[in-house]
Amino acid sequence: MRRTSSRIDPRLTAVAGGVLGALLAGGCAAMPDSGGITRVELSQGSSDKNLQVRVFPVAPAKGAKPRDLLAGFLDAVTADESYDTARKYLTPDAAANWNPDAGIEVLSATPAMQAGQDVSETDTTVSASLTGQVVAKVDEKHSYRLVGGQRTVSSDFTFVRQKDGEWRIDKLPSGLIMNETNFRNSYRQVDRFFYTSADPSAVGGAAAQQVLIADPIYLRRRIDPLTSAAKALVGGPSTWLAPVVQTAFPNGVGVDKVSVDDGRVAHVQLVGTDLTEAMSCRRMATQLFYTLADQGKGQVEKLELKGQRGSCNASRSDAPFTGPGALVGAAGGQQYFQRADNGILLQINDSSNNTVHGVLGKPQPAGKQPLGTIAVRRDGSQAAAISRDGHQLWSVPLSDSAVAMPEPVLTSAVRSGEDGLTSPSWDGRGDLWVVDRNPDAPRVVMVRGNKSYTVPVEGPDGQSVSVQMLKVSSDGARAALVVKNQGGVGRSLMFGLVEHGGTPEAPTARITGLRPAAPALTDVSSLSWAESDQLLVLGKEADRLPQLHYISTDGSQNTDAPLQSGEGMVSVAASENRGDVLIQAPPVLALQNADSKIYRLISSQWREVTLPDRASAFFYPG
Repeated sequence: MRRTSSRIDPRLTAVAGGVLGALLAGGCAAMPDSGGITRVELSQGSSDKNLQVRVFPVAPAKGAKPRDLLAGFLDAVTADESYDTARKYLTPDAAANWNPDAGIEVLSATPAMQAGQDVSETDTTVSASLTGQVVAKVDEKHSYRLVGGQRTVSSDFTFVRQKDGEWRIDKLPSGLIMNETNFRNSYRQVDRFFYTSADPSAVGGAAAQQVLIADPIYLRRRIDPLTSAAKALVGGPSTWLAPVVQTAFPNGVGVDKVSVDDGRVAHVQLVGTDLTEAMSCRRMATQLFYTLADQGKGQVEKLELKGQRGSCNASRSDAPFTGPGALVGAAGGQQYFQRADNGILLQINDSSNNTVHGVLGKPQPAGKQPLGTIAVRRDGSQAAAISRDGHQLWSVPLSDSAVAMPEPVLTSAVRSGEDGLTSPSWDGRGDLWVVDRNPDAPRVVMVRGNKSYTVPVEGPDGQSVSVQMLKVSSDGARAALVVKNQGGVGRSLMFGLVEHGGTPEAPTARITGLRPAAPALTDVSSLSWAESDQLLVLGKEADRLPQLHYISTDGSQNTDAPLQSGEGMVSVAASENRGDVLIQAPPVLALQNADSKIYRLISSQWREVTLPDRASAFFYPG
């Protein structure tokens, strides 16, 4: 569930979209019937990607030439209906064989058309191709993936003159081709949910708890979105997420229909499965409930699932231990700050600021440097502390029994804030993660209890990556990594999967499936999980000042309502604590470098937090 407070409410664009859609319903632009490379005029709707435009399809005009047909066909596939009108541009055989659900190529702009030859009255067959710069692809499972670099694609079309003299498209690629504007207008991002895979090394409690993970996909915006989402969920997870999740739906199950009554109860009828086993039914119903409920604010409050035999219900209150963000922890919304002068850790409460219990609430003994970075465990019981020189890592209880620093759980070979230990991060399972930037032996380390385990990081296509920062999600199955760019200039963002294995006595973990995110950001300075499906990132594009961005786990960047960052911000923090989806999420936090001022983002405005002491950090647990 992505933040709603930072995005433009779609209801605000509905009126403008409806009016503008009516004005643009005229369909395809006319095109010349001779010449070389021309541009196919797809409906742009509006240059403002936030403005949703209603598109109505137009059937082929009598006597339309191939270029007109292609323009009309590409227009029709973006229309707010099924593909019946689009198929009218095809021959009967092509219409029967064309699979529009095979995927989408999203182009940066309107594609150019290369005609093979001019059309004469004696021609019966004409070939043409479309070329353009592809920026992303959506696969047959509706998963969005960015395409790096400047990649040109070409798609071939063949036109034939039928017996009645009308031209029709006879051969075409499967799937859809559209520009970014049309894609954003016709499709919207939604979440489907799958359970985390069982960890063979878990010994119980939160470590063994299976919770739901968001798997973002893109579905048609205005064509039966609830049924589409239910079918996409039953179809299984994205290829990328599949190694770390599992589904309760058996093979062969299908969705017959989905409806929502006036009581905000969703009714889902399945085929091909028996729901008489209560636990299996409830697990399926819970997946469906969150998938449907999170598409609209308050639209679905309960779900009733029916099969060929058996039924069950699910709601948000039925499964608090498996819902998205269930491992955020009791302290997920608690705010902490670290004093700049002596490094002690304090909690910020409504009416006071209190030092934490234990040794981290006191200055270091005389002769010892104040502590550097601190990260609080998600349940508030423990904290990780790194020495200011990046040499040592401690795991310290936040209790009065901790009267002295324990033995370090990890030591780097270097003593340098630039190259030593950094970026401590707790997942909701109780594991602590840290990056060792030792130039001679860089590594990612997982600390479980007081034992540390090196975690291999498998870069894309077998390439090595230099990890500079890392944040692990509360579910412990995904990691956001900041890696050094090739050539050492700038740092970019990537997502990876955390695969757990081994035994309780010898646990293992590895980070796999790395893929780039928000490629426009050339330097990332701070990041934080902000929901179960997105990050809050402080980063900058080339030759621009740093800005705040929400980045989805599919790598796409939310540009609907970018946050306004304050000048000189060096770190930001958000909470995965979702609580009730209808309740506003905890505010974004930020630290300003010049004077160590700290801020909360409230109602889209930065509000300074008045503290008696200068702060070196301001953050949530995690």
